[in-house]
Amino acid sequence: MNELHKKSVDRVTVDLAQFPDLVVIYLGMKVRSIRGLGTLLTSGRRVRRAVADKPQGLLLHEGVIYSLLPPNIGMRQYWSDFESLEAWSRSMPHREWWKQFLRDSAGTGFWHETYFMRGGMEAVYNDVDAALGFSAFARTMPARGTMFSARDRLKYGAQAPSIGPPVPEEDL
Repeated sequence: MNELHKKSVDRVTVDLAQFPDLVVIYLGMKVRSIRGLGTLLTSGRRVRRAVADKPQGLLLHEGVIYSLLPPNIGMRQYWSDFESLEAWSRSMPHREWWKQFLRDSAGTGFWHETYFMRGGMEAVYNDVDAALGFSAFARTMPARGTMFSARDRLKYGAQAPSIGPPVPEEDL
């Protein structure tokens, strides 16, 4: 049929029944200084190589541009379950990247927001100089102690045993 004569929009939806534990995570790196441009470029290459190895449980990885000025570049990832995402975050090279970043953000800010099919959301903003996402409308608090790890920030975290963050706070 000719596009000019099309009578209705082709609407489709998805059946997520086979993904009951689906987790969607948005991540971003925002440049805060000239030094941060180099950090952003280096980090992007490392992440592309890491996801090319297809970590267990990663269903899809997509690049996202949140803003150009200042640059805020990131990704959206779909994971089969939180345990797979958490296992990858504790493995190399991610564990080492995170430890290095938490010691020196190298001219950038980094954030993530995580959404769970079974309910619950969590987020963290590291050296992000302007409110975005949840932090633009919700009260913020220090991400220390029980708020340091994603698992402990989850709405259902009280029901799951804490195994600590990928990089323990005391290691910093």
